[in-house]
Amino acid sequence: MAIPEAQLETWSHQGSISQSSTTYHLIKNVLEANATPYSGKNFEVFLQGSYGNDTNIYAESDVDIVICLNDCYERDLSRLTDAERAAYISVVSSATYGHVHFKRDVTSVLTRQYGNTVNVGDKAIAIEAGATRRKADVIAAIQFREYFKFRSAADSDYAEGICFYNSKGERIANYPKQHSANLTTKHQMTSERLKPMARIFKNMRSRMVGAGIIKDGVAPSYYLEGLLYNVPNEKFASNYRTSVVNVLNWYRNEASKAHLLCANERYYLLRDGQHTCWTQANCDAFVEGAVELWNGW
Repeated sequence: MAIPEAQLETWSHQGSISQSSTTYHLIKNVLEANATPYSGKNFEVFLQGSYGNDTNIYAESDVDIVICLNDCYERDLSRLTDAERAAYISVVSSATYGHVHFKRDVTSVLTRQYGNTVNVGDKAIAIEAGATRRKADVIAAIQFREYFKFRSAADSDYAEGICFYNSKGERIANYPKQHSANLTTKHQMTSERLKPMARIFKNMRSRMVGAGIIKDGVAPSYYLEGLLYNVPNEKFASNYRTSVVNVLNWYRNEASKAHLLCANERYYLLRDGQHTCWTQANCDAFVEGAVELWNGW
């Protein structure tokens, strides 16, 4: 047996976007209000996650929002030569208003607006759903730069992302804009089949969790999108049944797992013990669970 094409077609459809859009704009307006403690600073508010990438399904309700402070940044200088590192240190000074201050102020703004529905979690500031909005997770971040060259402030090269700290004080740097842009490019290169396939795999994940085939949390949407980003374009066929089989067989039999990249192309997809990577054991569990679901339909 196999999952029917009609079921896969249903799973390929995007979830509701109207209430997600309303939620995003309500919270964005609160974050960008003139009376905030950071109103005079250079910051931006944007979407990340499934809704931001058009891969959301009906079972997903959270809206993921980033507010990023650009007046200061943290950096990775590990790729620079000793001379370049010395040149950087000679011209760059430490910021007086950084992530700790910014997250504190963002939290105060959200709490003033939404009261006790706001909870500060390990990474994000969660806002519970209300009458006119969905649940939202807000990441308060600052700009992050991974430098490849630094001869002077006017002669430098770096990849720009965001970073924030979790409750343990560990820095997490990521590249949500590159993730989104690269997914869209891949979507176009696969005759617009990537994003429907991402929704199919997310719905398969929900069915597997419900059936006890895999545990909840084994296959976050971010990593499923990253997995599909690595699949060769020709594996995305004109029908969903062939595409699903192609993806699963490719991972099991052809993929060079140690070299797979996250969709942002800044990190490897499969590594243990890293905040920005999927463990191969969990990826394997998802793929084998998908095969079980497929064969047992």
